[in-house]
Amino acid sequence: MELITSIRKAIDYMEKHLTDNISAQDVADQVYLSPFFLQKGFSLITGYGLGEYIRNRRLHNAALDLKETEDKVIDIALRYCYETPESFSKAFSRFHGVTPTQAREGADVRTFLPLSIKVQVQGGIQMEYKVTTMFQFKVIGFQKEFDYETAYQEIPKFWDEICEKYAANVYAGNEPASPQEKAIIDYCIGEYGVCIDDIGGGKFRYLVAGKYSGGDVPEGMVVYEFPRGDWAVFDCIGPIPESLQSLNTRIFKEWLPGNPDYELYGNANVEWYDCVNGEKTDKDYHSAIWIPVKKKA
Repeated sequence: MELITSIRKAIDYMEKHLTDNISAQDVADQVYLSPFFLQKGFSLITGYGLGEYIRNRRLHNAALDLKETEDKVIDIALRYCYETPESFSKAFSRFHGVTPTQAREGADVRTFLPLSIKVQVQGGIQMEYKVTTMFQFKVIGFQKEFDYETAYQEIPKFWDEICEKYAANVYAGNEPASPQEKAIIDYCIGEYGVCIDDIGGGKFRYLVAGKYSGGDVPEGMVVYEFPRGDWAVFDCIGPIPESLQSLNTRIFKEWLPGNPDYELYGNANVEWYDCVNGEKTDKDYHSAIWIPVKKKA
């Protein structure tokens, strides 16, 4: 199923279930995409996270109910999946800038209408990529779970945390002082950033990783194995994270929607970083994005 079609179907499903307690997993199940890829594509194309969209639409409809009915605030709060009037009032005030009582008395409220997704064909620089079959391979790294909606802000902090805690000593040219520091050298930890969508609950796993070649797994590290499969590989030249984020946006806005040959497959994707040549702030720094795909029937 094409990405744009999936997102349109996701919007339709969310609109029909605004008064139901639905999750990103529920929406993804309806469109046969992993929650990670649906959330990522939806965010890049619309500018909103799935949870944010549902929340905004509920609060828009709640304001209409306050203005057009005499229903109690507690009933409206429960209708739109808020557990208490207090939590509803707090979210309502944050979104609309007025309290539910003020809205009922005629204060202006914010409008947030259902999204309509349109495909825009753009000219410009052609995206260079190759589709290659990779044998199964393993990565080893430091793992942390992230929420879909806050991952973009939190993952860079995780990289900084790992670098400060485990990499600073060896990056300074010193001998490894722990099994974790030795693993950073042996497996080139930091060559990969790996997103794995297999835990549900609106979360996914992220690994700061390197290629695993066997041996002991130090405490606090995990190993993950990718099966044999086809990957679309997009090379990126330029300082990161800016250039990589820009490429990521183009993949989901320009390459995937309506692609005649390939569609998303699997539940993980990889960012590759050149750990040997150049600095990540260099204008000619080399990185890449690997997206698992399959040939359309």
